[in-house]
Amino acid sequence: MEGSGVRQIDLLDSTLRDGAQSGGIAFSVEDKLQIVEILDSLGIPFLEAGNPGSNPKDLEFFRKAAHLQLRHTRLVAFGSTVRKGEDPMADSGLRALLEAGTEYCSVFGKSSLLHVEKILQTTPEENLRMIRETCRYLAGCGRKVLFDAEHFFDGYQQNAQYALQTVDAAVDGGACGVVLCDTNGGQFPQAVAAVTAALRDHLPENLSLGVHFHNDCGLAVANTMAAVDAGADHVQGTYLGFGERCGNADLSTLIPNLQYKQAYACIPPENLVLLHAAAVKLASVANIKLPAGAPYVGSNAFRHKAGMHADGVMKLSCSFEHIDPEIVGNQRRFPASEMSGRKVVFQKIRAIYPDAAFDSQETAEVLRTIKQMERDGYQFEDCDASFELLVRRRMEHCPPFFELINYNILSAKPSEPDCGARATVKVRVGNQVQLMAAEGNGPVHALDQALRAALEVFYPVLAQAHLIDYKVRVLDAQEATAAKVRVLITSTDGDHIFTTMGVSGDVVEASWAALSDSIAYALLKWQQKTRNAPQNRRNAKWE
Repeated sequence: MEGSGVRQIDLLDSTLRDGAQSGGIAFSVEDKLQIVEILDSLGIPFLEAGNPGSNPKDLEFFRKAAHLQLRHTRLVAFGSTVRKGEDPMADSGLRALLEAGTEYCSVFGKSSLLHVEKILQTTPEENLRMIRETCRYLAGCGRKVLFDAEHFFDGYQQNAQYALQTVDAAVDGGACGVVLCDTNGGQFPQAVAAVTAALRDHLPENLSLGVHFHNDCGLAVANTMAAVDAGADHVQGTYLGFGERCGNADLSTLIPNLQYKQAYACIPPENLVLLHAAAVKLASVANIKLPAGAPYVGSNAFRHKAGMHADGVMKLSCSFEHIDPEIVGNQRRFPASEMSGRKVVFQKIRAIYPDAAFDSQETAEVLRTIKQMERDGYQFEDCDASFELLVRRRMEHCPPFFELINYNILSAKPSEPDCGARATVKVRVGNQVQLMAAEGNGPVHALDQALRAALEVFYPVLAQAHLIDYKVRVLDAQEATAAKVRVLITSTDGDHIFTTMGVSGDVVEASWAALSDSIAYALLKWQQKTRNAPQNRRNAKWE
């Protein structure tokens, strides 16, 4: 490890609360329960799981979550201070917090005099009462209270004396921790460090001091690290960084930054290797594509395309990598492309077949095939799944998982929603033939539905795999509608995220190639998994 000194930093993940406010994110109760288990297995200490007073779904979640057998994670219910002029005992939101049954509660209140006067439209004294009595009421009911000082950094810069009074009110009311929030996401690390240090000196030494940063200036991770160095011992964020507006501090980046780079204690050390797998699983549940450029956990984090970089890494990994990717459970990638060179392509082949010989006929055939396919419009640098399937098809002599006999598509103006096309697919698996038909909101969707329906008869495990991204790229715009297209399909099976492609002058044919490869790759990964765990083999049909 780099750095010196060991200090415990308590992490609070807000994926299920702040993350759920991100555009395009909608968690079901079951989704939320899955995410709890993913983050618990990683060793995240606290999980802010929703606002039970805001909707019935969150309250239902807390009721079901109470039965989970968690090893590391404590759930935290989130809500606001009592309404102005009201008694905490009569506040429905606070009653819902108590009904959630969590040991810890997060309550937010205003620390900016501007917000007190212009947004709450109340007096400074009444706001302090709301904070103090809310914390006192919840603490008196046996809850450990974290006070989220909303707009604290902005409020401190506008009127430091009043901002301090708000956190003092929370402490007087019995809060066990204060969280300084950069709610607008506009702070810079130098200012953050100064304010955090001032608060660490101001607050009782035994009181937890936390921070919560938004990423509107792209500095949420940097601000969090500056705050930790200045004395914060509690860090909030979301595991993949998504959240309100531009998102939150990304815990998948912060954990290795703090724990591996600076030797703070965040999660059990042996769990660092789970960071990439947790990112893939969480992205799958959230139904988003894991950003390729995400530090540490993205597919591009240890990807070397330039020939000089790839050659350097193969000779000495630290020449172009700041850490070994295996530390966070990721892997080194050398995209196969015309820039890569024979040596890089061979290394990729060796990753699949460790005994492959550099000058073998099979290796030469793979190289020739790649060059020809790239001339035809294929681009393997972003499609490791298609590359692996190509290599295996050239170097193995085993039967495919399935063979297409034919498909037929009928597309028309839909008479009802999501039924713009019908597809029939006829496939052969071993000695058996299966014919299935399905409807979809377009020809590719209908084809996907029909193919899955046909193959799930033989491979029920396909129900766990699904498409998360679909892209079409025109290769020669001058050809207009007669141009070739490249289709990229990104899929997940819950454990892996992978991309496959197809190229054709017919967008449906190109989509079929990418789609069928995505299913073949999902089956390949599951076959490898079941071979390594024979007791699970009964869950899938391979022969």
